[in-house]
Amino acid sequence: MVKLTINGVVKEYQDGVTFEGIAKDYADHYESDIAGVIFNGSLKELIHKPSGDGELSFYDMGSFAGHRSYARTATFLFMKAADDVIGREKIKKIKAEFSIGPACFISGAGDFTPDETLAKAIEERMRELVEQKEPIHKSTVKISDATALFEKQNMTDKVKLCKYRGSSFINVYEMDGYYDYYYGHMLPNAGYIKYFEVLPYENGFMLNLPERTSPNKLNQFVPRTKLFETMRDATDWGEKLGIDTVGDLNDCICNGGLNEMILVQEALQERRIAEIAKGIVERGGIKFVMIAGPSSSGKTSFSHRLSVQLKTHGMKPHPIAVDDYFVNREDTPRDENGDYNFECLEAIDIELFNKDMSDLLAGKKVEIPTFNFKTGKREYKGNFKQLGSDDILVIEGIHALNDKMSSSLPTESKYKVYISALTTLNVDEHNRIPTTDARMLRRMVRDARTRGASATRTIQMWPSVRRGEEENIFPFQESADAMFNSALMYELAVLKTFAEPLLYSVKPEEPEYLEAKRLLKFLSYFLCVDTANLPNNSIAREFVGGSCFNV
Repeated sequence: MVKLTINGVVKEYQDGVTFEGIAKDYADHYESDIAGVIFNGSLKELIHKPSGDGELSFYDMGSFAGHRSYARTATFLFMKAADDVIGREKIKKIKAEFSIGPACFISGAGDFTPDETLAKAIEERMRELVEQKEPIHKSTVKISDATALFEKQNMTDKVKLCKYRGSSFINVYEMDGYYDYYYGHMLPNAGYIKYFEVLPYENGFMLNLPERTSPNKLNQFVPRTKLFETMRDATDWGEKLGIDTVGDLNDCICNGGLNEMILVQEALQERRIAEIAKGIVERGGIKFVMIAGPSSSGKTSFSHRLSVQLKTHGMKPHPIAVDDYFVNREDTPRDENGDYNFECLEAIDIELFNKDMSDLLAGKKVEIPTFNFKTGKREYKGNFKQLGSDDILVIEGIHALNDKMSSSLPTESKYKVYISALTTLNVDEHNRIPTTDARMLRRMVRDARTRGASATRTIQMWPSVRRGEEENIFPFQESADAMFNSALMYELAVLKTFAEPLLYSVKPEEPEYLEAKRLLKFLSYFLCVDTANLPNNSIAREFVGGSCFNV
């Protein structure tokens, strides 16, 4: 018998019982299916068994960890179904590329056409496996055995990944004779994947899944054309450079191709910034460049580099930070927990912002405030501005794309730019890297360097940051006149050097420890790269230091 403390109550279970079996007794306590457990401070899959007495808690599909497990298992289910329907010999490549909202775009190449008929056939096969509750078996095998297995299945990307694994063993998942590797925990069987659909989209498929915040229903897929095109452009360039996965990146580092790859990546970004600047000038009459994006997108560096490009067209750009228009601290709205909500639109003095911007547009001289974050007050320090014929304001802030933020300004005077670190590099073809992980590591490294913040603090506040993004930024991204992807293929290899010591400092007794462990495992896939050869105007410099800009 094992004694488990669950919700403060000690219960006894027979030896050999799985966590899935125990979870059934508590299913009614949760709004969605239980996805996994925390046993003695460690995340465990439901297929595992208690190794002895201990404390046990559950997490469901509405949690970040649970939602990741659902998406991961659904991807495995798709790959298995596609293998069955298309036939392995006809598949050259099927890659889980990136997310569009809760949906994942999966590209395909080989002797098949990703049309509606094939999408329906794959979905039907997935539903058959769901109905059968086809079990997912996990085994720990030697790296050499895993390499041979993946070579047999023509998974060259996984063979390359195995080459750089520091451990001697690797976990392999199997469903009805189909083997695969996945970074992170899986659900016990296909029956857990209740809500999904497969849609044909461009040259591949959209695997539409539930939102994390509403895991028990499937919303209609909403295309985001501009976001999709931006992601596809980045993916295409990665393929042209021969860097599609972490294994490719590690090969590039080992083979001496890193410096050239950095130069090409930076040149591509500079070319895109120049294109945006040209578009602003050619449109004519633009006085306000409105820049918004989620946390740690590199908005400040981008604003500086865009300003340089605007100067090459004879423009005179002036930076304006929306944060300087925060209401005084005592007037800041509070969230449901009673904490100041700096993310909401009401935290900005919209009336003052619109008055100042309208006065500037009318040719008046205006004193722009500076917000003192220590005192929580706006201050005036003689920062006067007046717009001439060649002057243009580069305005950066979380709400810059929201028309309510600049309601008094004529539409024709505004040019909106959405920026985000849209990571398209994959761990391997079936394991994509969430853009939010890359941004959190950026923020962790930057805040430790500039504010002395710990990794614990960054992880602790990240859910709140993401909620603010989902409410105030993502709904407006498609309204942008231009999108800029600030992600760099090599940056995670650079961030690793700075992030690992911070993550190792998170203590086991802290609630953030499990997330720190997850990120450490993620970073273990990358070889390290130092910062010596990074250009001083690189967006990466905003986070690791050494930028020529005041960031």
